[in-house]
Amino acid sequence: MAASIVRSVASRALLPRAAVFRSSDYGVHTINQQKEAPTVEKLEKILPCTMIPGDGVGPELMHSVKEVFKAGGVPVKFDELFFSELNPYLSVSVEKVVESVLANGVCLMHYLKTPDTSPTGELGSLNMKFRRGVDLFANVVHIKSLPGVRSRHKDLDFIIIREQTEGEYSAMEHESVKGVVESMKIVTREKSRRIAKFAFDYAIKHGRKKVTAVHKANIMKLGDGLFLQCCEENVANPTAMLLCSAKMLDHLNLRSYAAMVRNAVTKVLLDAK
Repeated sequence: MAASIVRSVASRALLPRAAVFRSSDYGVHTINQQKEAPTVEKLEKILPCTMIPGDGVGPELMHSVKEVFKAGGVPVKFDELFFSELNPYLSVSVEKVVESVLANGVCLMHYLKTPDTSPTGELGSLNMKFRRGVDLFANVVHIKSLPGVRSRHKDLDFIIIREQTEGEYSAMEHESVKGVVESMKIVTREKSRRIAKFAFDYAIKHGRKKVTAVHKANIMKLGDGLFLQCCEENVANPTAMLLCSAKMLDHLNLRSYAAMVRNAVTKVLLDAK
C-alpha cells in the first residue's frame, strides 16, 4: 500500500492541481491552486519534526511515511529518536524527547508498548512521563469512515477528546493489604475546566454543533461530578434570562425595547442558531 501511495504522489507531483478542502469538520473552505506541487528547493526553509518510531511495526510504518514524503517533496526534516520502554538501555531519555518536541513544536509518534512491570519499579510509564513533560493534556481522536474501506458501521464522523494527565492517568496505586489494591483517581477543577474549554473551542473552530460529556458522576459523585460541573460551566443558554429581561423592560414601561428583545430571541430560535 505504501509503495502505491509513493507512486501516486510522485506521478502527480508536477501536474497542475487544485486542492479543495470541503468537509463538515471545518467551518472554512480552503481553496489552493498552483501549477505544481511545492518542492523543498522552492521553500525558504525545511520544517523540523520529531519522529518517534516506537515499538512493534512502528519503524516500518515510519519508513512508509518517509518514503511518501520524499516522493512528494514534503519540506519536513525528521529528528528521529529511539524511545522505548521495552529496550530501556537503548532508549533515549524522556528529557531528550521532551527537549526535541518542545524545540520543534510538532511530533509524529507511534505507539509505545508499556511492559507489565517496570525495571525501576515506577508506576508511571514512559508515555505518561512524556505527556506530562510536554503538557500533552488533550488526546484528540477523529473517528471517520474512509472511502473504499468496508466496515461494520458507515458514515462515522465524530471526535473523541480525552484528558490524559490526571484522572485514571494519575498512576497513584498501592496495595493496602495483601490482595487489596487502592487506586487514586485525581480530578482537579483546573484541569477539568481546561479540557472542557479545549473541547468547546475545538468544536467551534471545526464547525461541530454538539459537545457530549461522558462521565460516571452518578457513582463517582465528587470526582466525575467535578468534571461534569466544569463542562456545564461552558454551556450557557441565555434565552430564559433574555426573556426575563424583556419582562423587566415591560415593567419599566419600555415596551418597544422589550418587543425588540423578544423578536430577536424568536428570530434566532427560528433560524436554529
